[in-house]
Amino acid sequence: MRVLVAGVGNVLRGDDGFGVEVARRLTGRPLPDGCTVIETGIGGIALVQELQEGWDGLIVVDTVDHSRPPGTVMVIEPEVVDVDALGAMERHDLLADMHLATPERALMLARALGVLPERVLLVGCQPVDAHAVSDRLTDTVAAAVSIAIDEIERLCADWCAPEGVR
Repeated sequence: MRVLVAGVGNVLRGDDGFGVEVARRLTGRPLPDGCTVIETGIGGIALVQELQEGWDGLIVVDTVDHSRPPGTVMVIEPEVVDVDALGAMERHDLLADMHLATPERALMLARALGVLPERVLLVGCQPVDAHAVSDRLTDTVAAAVSIAIDEIERLCADWCAPEGVR
């Protein structure tokens, strides 16, 4: 099984850099064969381009606001909009500018292109402030990075385990 772990976010917006930091710290760590870690920053189109290489699973790492206590790490199965089910104006509004695409829009485009893997999860962290102008994570979110790494390593090990070992 080939699994892509993609850290997304803006390292100049405080806690929004969570996914990028997780990807940086995962790089070089021992992961099961078939697992690859990338960092896409805020360019959602880079994620879509990478997905064109063909993957069986995708783990997106990002900040998410689910009104939880700051630093809470969550594993979420994202709902991906089917653009074929939208009207022309809705499609245009959602897909007009993919350069600064959110992960949700990137996943939607990947689905429309037929390159979205069957297995997709989001490992997210509730931010303290994802809009601050800062090149540092808050202490609370920085402490959650290792929790997210542990969760991603567990998911990769589970997804890439030989049949019958899971």
